[in-house]
Amino acid sequence: MWDSPPPEILTFVLIRLPIKSIITCTSVSKTWKSIIQNPSFISTHLHHSKNKHPLLLFRLPPSEHRVSDKELYALYCDNNNNNNNNNPDLYEHTRFDFPLSGTFRVVGTCNGLVCFTMKFTDRFFFWNPLVRKLVNLPTPSVGLRTLRFYNPSIGFGFDPKTNDYKVVRIVSASESESSKVPKVEVYSLATAQWRVVPAVPPTGTAFADRCDPHAFVNGALHCVASKSNIDNEILNFILVFDLGDEVFREIAMPKPLDNPENLVGVSVSAYRNSLALIQWGVSIRCVDIWVMKWYAVASSWTKMFSTLADQGGFLPRPIGFKKTGEALLEMHKGQFVSRDLETQQIKDLRTIGDKFTFVDSYVESLVLLNKPNCAFAY
Repeated sequence: MWDSPPPEILTFVLIRLPIKSIITCTSVSKTWKSIIQNPSFISTHLHHSKNKHPLLLFRLPPSEHRVSDKELYALYCDNNNNNNNNNPDLYEHTRFDFPLSGTFRVVGTCNGLVCFTMKFTDRFFFWNPLVRKLVNLPTPSVGLRTLRFYNPSIGFGFDPKTNDYKVVRIVSASESESSKVPKVEVYSLATAQWRVVPAVPPTGTAFADRCDPHAFVNGALHCVASKSNIDNEILNFILVFDLGDEVFREIAMPKPLDNPENLVGVSVSAYRNSLALIQWGVSIRCVDIWVMKWYAVASSWTKMFSTLADQGGFLPRPIGFKKTGEALLEMHKGQFVSRDLETQQIKDLRTIGDKFTFVDSYVESLVLLNKPNCAFAY
């Protein structure tokens, strides 16, 4: 009877197995493989994973992987119930070599996928380290082949309306080019194609730092930008691109940060189901963290953390937030800690990084397992 249990019972059992075991089960029979690779099962598994223990994905420093020129990543359990200083235990599937060599930038993570771009090129990749699959995205139509000088702002997220993963590129020609109107190009994993969309940012929009990751919150991408108002004053704001409707909108910054002098010192990050702003002082060396307690309600911006450089000139470097809302900070000599913005309690994460270290929340996922046509295993 176990050879052909009812699909609902088989799903109930499979969804509770470790991912390695689930992948092994695809070899049991064609029926089992069909169930596991069904988009409905992958979606149900993802929902189940989100309710389990949260994880943190770290890019480890080069000193950890001198034997190859490939980037090395590790997963840690983000266990908030651990009474022993809340150290994350090393995850069972501890370390992953990104399967390509080169210089990469993480565009973002979402539902177990990591989106990369190769620096100084138009190459993009989706990677799921747990199922060991990689997608090499086609070359965008707007880029090195069509513009001599350009500087794209890039984001990655999930469109819940269509259950699709999308990469968004806002491409602006440099001052050397005749065309100043930015083009917005969207890649869809469902169609495996790039397309130019009619929406464009407000006229005169400039981006604070095009290398900063876009914050993906509530089905939309967010980045720091500036523009002139009707009085020709330049103000900072948060540019929002809705992945479902594929339109732009704006969210106001707290008043102390809408001054253009702060543009180079502000970045936006996901904070729980809302946003946080990280500000680095320019004239005075300091770090401030502002939190939007209610999404899209500008009056709810609240300063939750502020610190000055110590006598040696050191400042902690905020690099993101845990699902619980704790800030992740890089301290002296690359030490990572989490800081509760409500209680200001600090917890040692017992891991070391460097200025190139990337860290973000992560969830177990089977995404790409059902994409044999565009994803390759390794």
